[in-house]
Order: sequence, then structure tokens, then C-alpha cells
Amino acid sequence: MNLLEHDKRALPAPLLIRLARVLAVDLASFAGEDDARLVHDLLEVFADPLFEEAPLTNTEIREVASASPAAARAVLQLYRAYRGAQGATDALSSRLEAGDDAGGASRSSLPSEEVSDLLQQHMNYFPALEERAEQLRREARLGELDRFGALVRHLARACEVRVEIARCGQPGAALRRFDPQSRVLSLSELLPTRSRLFQLAAQVALIAHADVLDGLGHDPLLTSPESRALARVALANYFAGAVWMPYAEFLRAAEELRYDIDVLGRRFGVGFEQTCHRLTSLRRPTQEGVPFHMVRIDVAGNISKRFSASGIRFARYAGVCPRWNIFSAFQTPGMIRVQVSRMPEGASFFCIARTIQKDSGGYHAQQPVQAIGLGCTVEHAPQLVYADGVDLHNPGLVTPVGVSCRLCERTACEQRALPSLKVPLRVDPNYRGLSLYAPAPANEP
Repeated sequence: MNLLEHDKRALPAPLLIRLARVLAVDLASFAGEDDARLVHDLLEVFADPLFEEAPLTNTEIREVASASPAAARAVLQLYRAYRGAQGATDALSSRLEAGDDAGGASRSSLPSEEVSDLLQQHMNYFPALEERAEQLRREARLGELDRFGALVRHLARACEVRVEIARCGQPGAALRRFDPQSRVLSLSELLPTRSRLFQLAAQVALIAHADVLDGLGHDPLLTSPESRALARVALANYFAGAVWMPYAEFLRAAEELRYDIDVLGRRFGVGFEQTCHRLTSLRRPTQEGVPFHMVRIDVAGNISKRFSASGIRFARYAGVCPRWNIFSAFQTPGMIRVQVSRMPEGASFFCIARTIQKDSGGYHAQQPVQAIGLGCTVEHAPQLVYADGVDLHNPGLVTPVGVSCRLCERTACEQRALPSLKVPLRVDPNYRGLSLYAPAPANEP
């Protein structure tokens, strides 16, 4: 027992099973998802060129995370503060060069990062919001027909809120605006029908279910008023998705349609991104869907949304691997791109990607294009309609990918932008491989 308690001996499988029975806990709770994510984040941090003079091995980094998780998280917090201070310094320099006022300090931790951590910690599943969404569907009698009218009447009856459609070009126009004094909710006429429904439901959460949002927003991961406010918006959007895509009904439809996103979206009256996001939240115990990961990215490679239930890791502090099919999706707008991806450590994933375009604007409005990536492990891929006809285990169809260049050991990559932390940099002026950082073969001078 002494050796077990001090991590000197691994817990035997029979003892682990007996412990699970006696303590009535799920074996999945021993999986160490949080530890794996902590190790991955530390590996990415120590891949920064800042640490080139004091390189650490992967084994040493894992030992730090295992022996002292609190210290490892402190290192992450310190690194985020460093990155935040670095970004603030760059922004300050730019403003001083431009002659702008230098007032106002930036925070060291981005609110969006903290909200992403909150969603990941809860595995993007919030039972309290699911329960309130089911309650709203019953009280408002949200059926197949006239869903907009039913919810408008519910807002008037239960919340004393009047809904109006705002004309394009009006002063102070916004896609959604709620005035607590007049109790008027304005929705822009630029919003398509499905987005109006979504915004209505999100506003119900903000007004009628503030107690749940406040409770979830007091999580220690949210360290600032800005992150808590952003979390309220994200959780209200989660509630809206649960309202229009009720859990049990949506899961049955997803399994029946083999996760065909377009058909699911039409059946429930929602968009491509909303459907993908809902698929990632099907984590109810004993009623789980395929464990998906999801990422949203723009043409510059900026990740604005990420979540992983599949076990895949996304870069937090560095550039994204350009070999992901999510980048090739920009070359064929509106089309589904399919990819079998293999990470350097050997894990394989089945990924789909497609572009989305904001449609809340007129002729002169910019139409920003983003791409959505959705995927799972290859073991779950046969449940997806997109895997039909794909030889999932054919090595010739597998695309080697990584998290970022610094963490990937594949030096012979034509898209490598930076040297790998895992391979010593040896540059031979007389040799040029697929990458500038590919070492010359040992048998060549």
C-alpha cells in the first residue's frame, strides 16, 4: 500500500476492478483524462524556444505532472501570464509607435481560454441546463410548428418580455439586444429563422435561468469578470442548443441517421455548426453518443472554439498543423472533406471538415468564412455515414499530422515551419530534404 500511495508501483487491474465495485465508481473515472491533458499542455509549453537552453525530456515532464499536478498547473499559469505580458508589451509598443494612449493593461489570461477549460472540464455536458431546457419545452409547448411564435408567447407570459424585429440600419442596431428596463428583446431582421430561434432561447436562459448560469459561472477556472461574462454567453448558447435539439430525441436521430450532419440540421431546424456542437455534448452517462472532438478555425489558423472528447489534443500556444483537412476545407467551400489522421504517437482519428459562412449581413457586409472540424477515433468511425467506402486501416490513406511543428518529430515534412523540439537540429549546407530542418542521412557526408 505504501508503494501504491507513493506512485512507486502501478495499481493492478484486478485490484482496480474490485475498488470500483466496492466504491461504486465508474472505471472511466480512473482514466486520467485531466492528467493526460495536463501533460500535453506542459509538453507544448516546454516546446517554446524560451526553454531551448534547458531542454526537458518527455519523461521528465510527465514525472513533474504526475508527482505534483499542482506545481504543473502553476507552471502553466505562469506561462500564460508570460504570454499575456508578452502580448500586452507588443500591443503597447504598437500603440506607442502609432501615437495612441498607452493606458489600460491587458490581463495575463484570456477569458476565452478559461471558458474553453471550463467546457473541457465538464466534458461539454451540463445536466442542469439539459433539465431546464426540457422544462422549457414542456412549459412553452415547443412542437414542430410555429416554434418561434410559441417561444415569443412564452417570453411574454412567463418573463414579461416583448419581442420585436429590428430593421437593418437603425441606430444602435445589433443582432440581439435586450433592454431590462423596457423588457423589450430586439432581434435583427438580418438573422435567418434558425438563428432567431437560437437567440430567443439563449435570452430565456439569461433571464429565467440566471441561477444555473451563476452557479456554473462561480467555477474557480473563471478568474475574472470578463471570463465569467463570456461563460454566461457560452452556457446560454448551450441551453439554446438543448432546447431545439432535445437530448434523447437528438441522440436517437443521430444514431438512426448515422450522424449525417446535414440531415440532422434540417430535421431540427439548426445550422451546421450548431449541429456539430450538439454532437459533442452527448455525454450523458449510459446515454452517450460518439465521443467527438470539434474545432473552429479561420483562414489565418486562429482557433476560436475547441473541445475534445476523442482524446485528440489541440495546440494552445503555437501554430496549428497545416496538414489537417480543416485547412483544405477552405479550398472547397461548403463541401465535406474527409481524412484519416495519425498523430506522431500512433493514435488515429477519423475527421471531417467543412466551411461555414455567416449569413447575417447584406450585400456590403463582409462574409467571414470559417471551417469546422469534427472527428473521433477510428474505432468509432464506422458509426458515421462519412466513413462509408473509406478503408480506415489502409496505411496509404492515412495522413500523418501533429499538434504543432515544435511537438512533432516528423522532420521530413514539406510543410514544417519550425524545427522539432524532439529532434536535435543538424543543418547540412550540402543537403536539402523535404524540409529545411530534415537532417541529412547518416551515410552521406
